[in-house]
Amino acid sequence: MAMSPFAGDDDDGLMNEINMTPLVDVMLVLLIVFMVTIPVIRHAVKIDLPHASSQKEDTKPAQVTIAIDADGNVMWDDQKVDDATLNAKIAAAAQAEPQPELHLDADRKVPYEKVAQVMSAAQAGGLTKIGFVTQPTKK
Repeated sequence: MAMSPFAGDDDDGLMNEINMTPLVDVMLVLLIVFMVTIPVIRHAVKIDLPHASSQKEDTKPAQVTIAIDADGNVMWDDQKVDDATLNAKIAAAAQAEPQPELHLDADRKVPYEKVAQVMSAAQAGGLTKIGFVTQPTKK
C-alpha cells in the first residue's frame, strides 16, 4: 500500500493561525488616508456672510376679487365694471408691488367663454397669480 508523505497528519490541511499581514496592510492604508485627509478638513476659508433676521415676514400680498354672476356681469371687488374699466384696473393692479392675487369667483351658470375672456384679460394685463374661488356643494 502506498503511503503519502502527509498520511500521519490529522489536521486535514487546515490552518489554525490567522494571517496578520493583510490586516496590517489595511490598517496602514487607512492610517495614511486619514493622515492625508485631516489637514484638508481643518483647512477653513473665512467668508464674510450676510446676516439675516429670523423674524417672520407678515406682509401678505393684496388680493383682488373678480366675480362673474349668472348674467355675465363682471364685478371688481363688488363693483360692476365694463370691459374697458376691467382692463384698466387689471393693468393698474399689475403695476403694484407686490403684485396682488386675482381671485376669480364665477357662478356655476356662467358660460366658460366669459371666464376665459376675464382670464385672458388678466394675463394680457400682466397679472400672474390667478386663483379660482369655489363653493362646496351642499349635500
